[in-house]
Amino acid sequence: MENIKASILIANFNSSKYIDQCINSLKSQTYKNYEIIFFDDNSTDNSIETIKKYKDIKIIENKKQTSYGSLNQINAYKTAYEQSSGDILFFLDADDYFRENKLEKIIDRFSNKSNKKIIFDYPIIFNNEKFVNIKKKTKFFKTYWPYIHPQSCISFRRVVANDIFKSINYQKYTDVWMDFRICLFSQYLLKEMNVVDENLTFYRQTDTNISSGFKRFSGNWWKRRKEAHSYLLNFAKDNNFKVTKNLDFLVTNLMNFFI
Repeated sequence: MENIKASILIANFNSSKYIDQCINSLKSQTYKNYEIIFFDDNSTDNSIETIKKYKDIKIIENKKQTSYGSLNQINAYKTAYEQSSGDILFFLDADDYFRENKLEKIIDRFSNKSNKKIIFDYPIIFNNEKFVNIKKKTKFFKTYWPYIHPQSCISFRRVVANDIFKSINYQKYTDVWMDFRICLFSQYLLKEMNVVDENLTFYRQTDTNISSGFKRFSGNWWKRRKEAHSYLLNFAKDNNFKVTKNLDFLVTNLMNFFI
């Protein structure tokens, strides 16, 4: 198994105070055959100074951004992927970090399931030192998308990377983030949702997270949900499969009418 090289693609924007914890979680991995590609998206804090303390990390310093974080994130990971060489790729936001056995667990699963192209794990969500292990959630509405695994819980084979980035490259839906897009790609195009039923990724939630602006059932939450429906319908049309508008779609549009 150790002959399989992993590439850990890190996207960073102004997360300097979390970088040490992120990198140290990788340095302590039980699986050792990996490289780290660190993409800094024009940070204004001391992120670059912090990451340059570490050896053997490929650093990409980006100086141009759009005004949309979702599109910047896609560009960050795509650029990092293009400069990587691993057989298995792992996404990691710089304010998150891995359990010490994550690489070993995921690569072992890829090795034992040679036909699998993408694998997800579950997060440990933490905020102010409170840790919550997440499992598959029961949905309020029956809808046509799966549980959305956070970005740092996604790993995949190199062979499918180009298809992923090509398929999710919609510039219009700026409130639809990369994790959502990849989960739909996996369910509808790859037709596989392979999940390691373990909590292997620490996912940080703070008051400055993008998700903090979309409190469940708030106006912004309903607006983003409508955009997610629109994204899926367009994605289905472009890839020649059908989804049937359901109760979730109707309720979402009704709520947006009154917002």
